[in-house]
This record gives sequence, C-alpha cells and structure tokens, in this order.
Amino acid sequence: MMIHRHGNLSVVLWQEFVLVGFRGSEETQVLLFAVFLVLYTVTVLGNLTMIIVITLDARLHSPMYFFLKNLSFLDLCYSSVIAPNALANFFSSTKVISFGGCATQFFFFSLLVTTEGFLLAVMAYDRFMAICSPLQYTVTMCPGKCTCLVLGTYCGGCLNSIVQTSLTFQLPFCSSNRIDHFFCDVPPLLQLACADTAVNELVMFGICGLIIVGTTLVVLISYGYITVTILKMRSGSGRQKIFSTCGSHMTAVSLFYGTVFVMYAQPGAVESMEQGKVVSIFYTQVIPMLNPLIYSLRNKDVKDALRRLGQRRVAL
Repeated sequence: MMIHRHGNLSVVLWQEFVLVGFRGSEETQVLLFAVFLVLYTVTVLGNLTMIIVITLDARLHSPMYFFLKNLSFLDLCYSSVIAPNALANFFSSTKVISFGGCATQFFFFSLLVTTEGFLLAVMAYDRFMAICSPLQYTVTMCPGKCTCLVLGTYCGGCLNSIVQTSLTFQLPFCSSNRIDHFFCDVPPLLQLACADTAVNELVMFGICGLIIVGTTLVVLISYGYITVTILKMRSGSGRQKIFSTCGSHMTAVSLFYGTVFVMYAQPGAVESMEQGKVVSIFYTQVIPMLNPLIYSLRNKDVKDALRRLGQRRVAL
C-alpha cells in the first residue's frame, strides 16, 4: 500500500486487492470449487468442440457458423478470464490480486462480454438477411463483410472496456482492499472508492443501458421481420428448420441480455453483493457452458457435423 499525505490527513492507497469470494465453511468451499470446476470444464470442452467442428466441416463454412464460431471463442475466453483465478482462490489463504492484475482482468472481461453482446445482435441481423432477403444474402453477407462485422463488435467492446477501466481504476481505493466478489468487477470496486463515484455509476448505467437497448432493438426488429416471413411460408419443414435455428439464438440472447441488464443497467436491481455473485456466476460460467449445448442440441447441421467427425475418427 502507499500513503499519501494531504495536509494533516493521510490517505492509504492500496496497491493490491483481496478477492473475498464466497463465504462459508470448508465443506461449502469444496462444493463451490467442484461446481466451478465442472462448469468450466464443460465450457472449455463444449466451446472447443464447436470451434473445431465448424473449422473442419466444410458444410458449416457459412456466415451463420462463422459468427457461431466467434461466439464460442468469446465464451471460452471470457470464462477463462474469471474461472481459473476463482478456482485457485477457493483454497488460497491470501486470495490476493495485484492492482495491475485486477485492472487487466476487468479490462478483458469487459471487452469480451461487450463484444458478445454486439455479436449476438450481428447474428440476429444475419438470420434476418438469410430468411427475409435470401437473394441478396450471399452478396450482403460475403466473407469480407462478415469479417468487418466481427471486427466491429471487437472495436465496440474495446471502446467500452477502455472507458470503463480508465474511469474505474483512476479512483483512489483507500477505504479497504477487500473486494466482496470472486473477480474484479465495477460494482464491488466502486464500493471501495473513497471519492465520489456518481460519474462512474452514471457512465456505467448509461453505456450499458445504451448497448443493451440498442442491440436488443436490432434483435427484436430482426426477429419481428423473420416471424412475419415464417408465417407466410407454405413449407412445414422449412418453418421447422428456421424455428429450430432461430429458437436457439433467441434462447442465448434472452439468457445473456437478461442477466447483464439486471447486473449493470438497472440501478438497485441487485440488492446485495451475495445476490450479485449468484447473478455473476450465471453469466460468467453458466451461459458460456450452455451456449454450445443450445446450438448443438437444437441444430441438425451441427449434430450431423459431429456425427461425420466421429465417423471420420473411427475410420482413421
């Protein structure tokens, strides 16, 4: 820690933090460790499988699966930013993370989560173009434009992360160095600041609210047009295939946007840090685990690709 003197007052500025994590007995810690380990293991295996299958199977080399592969990459990365450190801290006596380590963890977490929010909106737009404008789809969603859209999501995520990280970590943290959470996040960090955090809270709620509302509108408008188009279809098999594909995406969108909105864009929605930790587990560990299951179990093309990959391995 560093001590700064201002007149007759001494202000202690902490150079490291303690991630308090979850309270409870040793048995509770062991149980939580097992839960986190299972969630993270399934997340890694599921998302790596999706990335490998989409990469190796030529029939899945389309814009929809290009975006899906990027979604699996984001889920794998942002879960990995949180889970390994959280697992190590369950049996750590100190649970210390440096100031720089905390800022780095928060930067990449914010970057990846925001990027995923934008990517889900891009995936909705892709389905809109494929279903409502099939003749223009190959031109509109050509490989170059798909790459630009993905890069745009990363740029948006990076911009938000730079703003949030710089505003948060310029604050003086002098009241305590104990973060009541299992990773470095804005709400518990603001509680440790010994300066006015009104601007930080306004920026967090404003930017998060704008991103969530904007991307949600893109999703709702896209699926509004898709619904109208589906109802006009005469082919029952075509309807079923589209409902299956779009249903998977809407499930993923609802889970992600719902939890992020509760946590960051609705002041006072999370009444305590313990409740916030439960919500955080859901969107940092459960959703990245569920996404590959949602898209593989409800998607015939992915199931067929998995079957072909399995048959290829047996043949070898």
